[in-house]
Amino acid sequence: MYLIKLGGSVITEKSSVATFRSNVMDDLADQLARSGKDFIIVHGAGSFGHVLAKKYDLNSGLTDDKQLLGYAKTQALVQTLNTHVLTSFHEHSINAISIPPHAMLQLMDHDVDKLNMDFFYHYLKKGFVPVTYGDVVLDSQIGFSICSGDLLMLALTKEFQPEKVIFVMDEDGIYDKNPKRYADARLIESIKGDELDSLKTSLDSHADVTQGMAGKLQTIKKITALHIDTVLVNGLVPDRLYQVLTDKNTIHTMVKG
Repeated sequence: MYLIKLGGSVITEKSSVATFRSNVMDDLADQLARSGKDFIIVHGAGSFGHVLAKKYDLNSGLTDDKQLLGYAKTQALVQTLNTHVLTSFHEHSINAISIPPHAMLQLMDHDVDKLNMDFFYHYLKKGFVPVTYGDVVLDSQIGFSICSGDLLMLALTKEFQPEKVIFVMDEDGIYDKNPKRYADARLIESIKGDELDSLKTSLDSHADVTQGMAGKLQTIKKITALHIDTVLVNGLVPDRLYQVLTDKNTIHTMVKG
């Protein structure tokens, strides 16, 4: 089984609030359907989550009652995005069902506190494809906080020990420095998980309350410490994801576990 993260920067336009890239999502759904693989899907919140979450400072916890409406709006928007994703999967004959994080887990100061994996097991056994996503959830220590898609990827990797973990992103893979800012950035085709700390990373200008690439690299380091290979591939280039899923040569970064 494969565990696949569809990045918010791929399936949404992160610089515009609640803007879904339906054509990109449809192409990814087609590639997944053609691959014939079994998988669990996690998708990022993108512009359906990060902009409002930053505006209301939701990741700092509950400090002001004015945040409550922001929390409710953010939860509703990411559910809307999830519906868009499910619709695309259904149109490509994928039996995708939603498992909302706010209904099955609780954090404690940003880390997983309680998590019910039963839903994943039951749906997988019946032949469904579980789809979960970045969300705002209750936090037993600070009231509420953000459960990122990357945090879910780590938790699901620990539980299911997938054959491979794949991050679908808006770049060709990991670079030695931010390719959005430096023209001489070099793509790293293969690297060991314990070498990731040596890379230089910087945040992009769009709203991202989950630490952007720097946070992702820390998550991948923890995943590869479980002796599971992680692939980063560009979801905006046709067929790259399919090629990774079917072990064909393509441009990507492999992080060795």
